[in-house]
Amino acid sequence: MGQQRTLKSSVRTSGVGLHTGVKVEINLCPAGVDQGIRFIRTDLPGRPEVPALADFVTDTRLSTLIEQGEAKVSTVEHLMSALAGLGVDNARVEISGPEVPILDGSSAPFVFLLQSTGLVEQSAPRRYIRILEPVEVVQGDKVARFEPYDGFRVTYEGHFDHPAITATGSSVTVDFTHTSYVREVARARTFGFTREVEYLRHQGLALGGSMDNAIVMDEFRVLNADGLRYADEFLRHKILDAVGDLYLLGHPLIGSFTGFKSGHALNNLAARALWSQRSAWTWVTLAPGQQAPSSFIEPLPQIQPSF
Repeated sequence: MGQQRTLKSSVRTSGVGLHTGVKVEINLCPAGVDQGIRFIRTDLPGRPEVPALADFVTDTRLSTLIEQGEAKVSTVEHLMSALAGLGVDNARVEISGPEVPILDGSSAPFVFLLQSTGLVEQSAPRRYIRILEPVEVVQGDKVARFEPYDGFRVTYEGHFDHPAITATGSSVTVDFTHTSYVREVARARTFGFTREVEYLRHQGLALGGSMDNAIVMDEFRVLNADGLRYADEFLRHKILDAVGDLYLLGHPLIGSFTGFKSGHALNNLAARALWSQRSAWTWVTLAPGQQAPSSFIEPLPQIQPSF
């Protein structure tokens, strides 16, 4: 697919923020060519905007927050992941509060909204960022690395000291060249531990969290009555987050990303490092009718919901 995409029409939903507990309305709207993804705080005077770009990230404590001037929007990663997964280049996100609603804790509800309103191709070609050479960021024992690859592939490796997670493995790779974002990633929910709830709420976080919007675990097991959606749902959610955080580069990637114990903070540092290392990447623009890079498969504009 060589052309940029936006929404056919606006679509609206509402919900509470995972960390603020504040109920907000969100309206996903079409946007013009080369506008990218922009968040508009409709509750603030003048309706200030925040570009969904890595340079505007100011907080990465358990979520990704973007900020410009008086406008802040937190927990943007699940919506950004859905927009990336369905190949949406341009959209205006009107939001009536400080945090994107968590909905069910995954990106699946956002995918459903985008599918139901539909997507349209626009008159300008899409611009990809092709990785030319490795870029690595290290923070203690955590590593994030970009490498050249003729497609888009994300690997997450992590070690969690909890039986419910270690039993499902410590590494997963999703190659979007051959698999569907909707089927393999979108339904993976965020997760947390009962032992952390009191501390997080004392820090002003997780005020809207519940088993309706997260996988919750005690010392031994998953407490949600419906169990897991994927056998390795914890790791797949980390990939979901990474896809959203990396889409703050403003363009889709042609390359491979590996995160070892990485989270929002390291994902953002890696995106900034890639952007600043100009020799490590190049633009790829496809003219109308030109084939996408070999083995690089874009999601279709219309996909029937699979969740």
